[in-house]
Parts: sequence; C-alpha cells; structure tokens
Amino acid sequence: MISVIILALVFILIIVRRIGKFRFQIWQIMALGAIAVLVTLQISPLKALKSINLDVMLFLLGMFTVGEALEDSGYLSHLSYRLFHKARSLDSLVLLILFGMGIMSTFLMNDTLAIIGTPIVLLLAKKIDTSPKILLLALAFAVTIGSVTSPIGNPQNLLIAINGNITNPFITFFRYLLLPTLLNLFTAYLLLRLFYRKQFGHRSIVDHPEPIKDPKLARLSQISLILLVVLVLAKIVMVFAGLKIDFRLTYIALGAASPIVLFSPKRFNIVRKIDWSTLIFFAAMFILMASVWDSGIFQKVINSTNLKLTSVAVIMGTSIVLSQFISNVPLVALYLPMLMQLGVNSKELVALAAGSTIAGNLSILGAASNVIIIQNAEQKSGETLTFWEFIKIGVPLTAINAFVYWFFFTIF
Repeated sequence: MISVIILALVFILIIVRRIGKFRFQIWQIMALGAIAVLVTLQISPLKALKSINLDVMLFLLGMFTVGEALEDSGYLSHLSYRLFHKARSLDSLVLLILFGMGIMSTFLMNDTLAIIGTPIVLLLAKKIDTSPKILLLALAFAVTIGSVTSPIGNPQNLLIAINGNITNPFITFFRYLLLPTLLNLFTAYLLLRLFYRKQFGHRSIVDHPEPIKDPKLARLSQISLILLVVLVLAKIVMVFAGLKIDFRLTYIALGAASPIVLFSPKRFNIVRKIDWSTLIFFAAMFILMASVWDSGIFQKVINSTNLKLTSVAVIMGTSIVLSQFISNVPLVALYLPMLMQLGVNSKELVALAAGSTIAGNLSILGAASNVIIIQNAEQKSGETLTFWEFIKIGVPLTAINAFVYWFFFTIF
C-alpha cells in the first residue's frame, strides 16, 4: 500500500512540478519516488537493481548517442530542411509532422522518433517564430498514434506480437489498425488547430537550409542513420520469415551508434552531452513500478471486477486507464497472459496493443516517448509541456482515438 501512496504522490508532484520556490523536473520527481520505496523497504536494493530493464536502457543510450551526433554535426538541421521545407504554413507543417513522424514511427519505433524528432521541432519552432508547444504536442501525438499500426512500433506491440502467437503480425496489425490510425492522426491535427487556433493563420513559412557544422561527424551520423534503417528492415524480415533469432531492438540502437563511438574523435563529448536525466528517469521508473507491481493492488483490482475482460471495449478501457499508473509495458505484461489463458483471438490482442499505446495521448506518463520529448526539450531549450497543457488536448484526443479504434474493431 505504501508503494501506491508514493506513486500517487509522484503523480501529484508531476502535475504541480513546484513546491514553494523549488521547481522539479520530471526525472527528479521519479528519482525521489524510487528512493522513497527503497528507504521504506517496499523493494530490496537487489530486486530494484534487477527491475531496471537493461535492454531499454541500452536502447535509449544508443539512440541518444545517434541523436546527439546528428544535432552536434548540423546534419539534423539539414535533415529537417529536407523533410519539412515544403511546408508553407503552420497547418501544413503540423500535418507533415503528424503524418511524417507518425508513418516513420511505424518502422523506427516511437522512442527513436521522439529522440531524433525533438530537436528538429524545436529548431522549426524557432525558425518560424511559433510556440514550440504546438510542435512538441504534434510530435508526441504523431509518434504515439503512428506506432499503433506496427508490431515493432513500440515495445508493448512487440511484446504482444511475440508472445501472443499472432500469425503474420504485420498484416494483422495493418488490417485492423491502418485506416483508423490515419483518421486519428488527422483528428490530432484538428484538435491542435482548435486549441491553438490563434497561432494558426495564413502567414507563409520561408525555410532556409542550415549549413553542416562538422562534415566528418555528419558523414558518420548519416552512416548511423543508414545502419538504423537497414537493421530495422532486417528485423522486419526476420519477423515476416518467422526466424527465431535473438535480434533485439537494443542491438539495433547500439549498432547504429557504433560508427560514432568507434570513429568520431568527439565521442566522449557526445556521450557527455546525451540526455542522462532521461536515463535516470527510466531507471527510477522501473524501480518504482516494480514496487507497485509487487504490492499486487492493481492485479487485485483487475481480478475483482465483474467486467468481461476479453471484450474489446474493456480491453481498451482497462489498458488506457491502468497504463497511466503502471505504464503500458508492465500493463501488457500483466494483461497478455490473462487474455491468452482465456483463449482470445488476434482481434482482442490487437485491441490490447491499440489501447495500451494510445494511453500515451492521455497524459505525460502514459508513454515513455512523452517523457523523452519533454525531458529533451527542457534540457536543450528550456521549453516544456505542463501536465495541464498536455491533458487538455490529450483527454479528448484519447477519447476520440479509442472510439475510432473500437468502431473499426466492431465492423471487422
């Protein structure tokens, strides 16, 4: 019970972010929560250490290294011009971010796009003199909604695809989720336009290419991006071919970072500048969530309900709500075995993927990619999104997203 109380206090602190004169960052709040469960003996130091998912930590470390090299070399600015120079208004820019980043997150994983995309949208906001909040929200919603469509779009989808015994996971996911995902990406645009209507207008955007600051590092960064795409494609081929090879996403991230670490003379400076605070956040989150998990309270809540746990509506609703408290990957790890024991088919498993993923649109803590974006923005430019700024759009967006997916599930 103490673990749940600490979790509630962590949520409250994340909402207010301030006590007296002290303003806390999200990683500091989560670290305090992890320290609290350790001090109160809700989890042992050994179990806390084991709870930290090394694969996730190494994946983020590798991708942060690539992202920092892209930014430091100037290649990221060059790339952003290549991607978004055709945007002539804020409307078209937001649509390009939503659909461009959304589609890319289908294959490159949402956390990857969150890491690479944050400095891009901050640069774009500065260039066109608009609020970074609009573009940061567009990026957050894009990588969350876009990643729904693919079994490799995010960690929880991959968990479902591997352990759910889904035949042809890419085809199954696309069949149920592709069209509603496109509709939900457009819904995100409409809501952003509604809530930030004063920012949207008919003024034109004129973008100019940025010069490469470090040609050698830029070439290595380009090689890293090519490696990233090649390794992701290799992963997709393995999934399609049904090959049982232990080719983790961690290997993809570390492989992509290897040219920079091995051949750049700036390697130590790049590693020093990566977003270590976000890595601390994730380590602390794993410890706190493991403690809450061990309390058994959420398991009891699920088991004590009289709801039909295998219905699409209940699966999605449960996933969206509980993902806010124990995060979507632990939620899927809990719910998936229950559904498998009850003999569900692929539709229910895909509904679990959709619900646990769009939970990220509801609040900051609903998805790891949200935290990555906000922490990155705070570190690089001092910009942030408050809890209220996020949920005022996130709540209606999640409600609409859930209805759209539910509707499409009912007609298939």
